Amino acid sequence: MKEIEKNLNGAGLRIGIVQSRFNSEVCEGLLGACRAQLVKQGVREDDITLATVPGALEIALVLQRMAQSGRLDALIALGAVIRGDTYHFEIVANESARCVGEVQLHTGVPIANAILTTDSDDQAIARMHVKGSEAALVAIEMVNLLRGLT
Repeated sequence: MKEIEKNLNGAGLRIGIVQSRFNSEVCEGLLGACRAQLVKQGVREDDITLATVPGALEIALVLQRMAQSGRLDALIALGAVIRGDTYHFEIVANESARCVGEVQLHTGVPIANAILTTDSDDQAIARMHVKGSEAALVAIEMVNLLRGLT
């Protein structure tokens, strides 16, 4: 059996990040951890492109444009949707995830989805560093995996 090994070497990869500005403390924490992990894996700072958007629902459109540009190998979505007292949480959480998935499938560009959906600010803060770092690893691994399939 031929097995494609996990490859977390980010050298030479060009990564796009779309970050929501809503829940800014959490989103900045996600970004810091993500960026640090990308660099640790060999992605050059100059090969990371960051775009910010107002909220989680705007992330997918910018991801789509970045994917269509042909200039980036993988994308990362960073955001935080924190439950409030209304049904709006479910709409934003579900639609942002669905749209990010659609962009990935329609463009063929891998997207690491680190849009946190939590019940509280404390949960989001507790997860931001781990999830930001994991998103970087997912993006790199998926580019390398897809390249290994062709």
